[in-house]
Amino acid sequence: MLPPTREPGLWAGDAPRASQEPEANSTPERSQANRNDPPAPVTAERRLECDPLPVPHAGEDASHDACADTFPPNRYPGMDVRVGGMRFDALQVGVRVLWEIKTHRFDTYNAFLRERTILEQVPLLKEERDIAEACGYGFVVGVSTQEHKDALLDEDISLNVVVTGCKR
Repeated sequence: MLPPTREPGLWAGDAPRASQEPEANSTPERSQANRNDPPAPVTAERRLECDPLPVPHAGEDASHDACADTFPPNRYPGMDVRVGGMRFDALQVGVRVLWEIKTHRFDTYNAFLRERTILEQVPLLKEERDIAEACGYGFVVGVSTQEHKDALLDEDISLNVVVTGCKR
């Protein structure tokens, strides 16, 4: 049995905001501008699509899957997790944090391939982060090398990126 992650009618950790009314003129652009705001709205209605659903790992890369299972560590070893219609590599044990793991050998790529990789990854990572936050989860990107972390942060400083050291 897993420990509860929410109080009745509230997202865990949001209790002090319960008495505050949502802003009437809040827009998606405005909410994107301030990443310090809590990611999930306080609501009595539970969003079933935000409940974590374990699903088999999507990839056929055993070293990637092993990293996703052990580095955060994963609440559901051997499984990805679907939240908000998006598949994530791991839900961290004991906290509401979803992970996307990248085991690319980024440090071995030439300049052209590095640029293409970052330009492809950043929009997808931002989409995953936004879905995670809309469902009340934190979001972390785990990468194999410091070079990969630096390149992602050069493109978008708002990403939460950590070096796992995992290799393919």
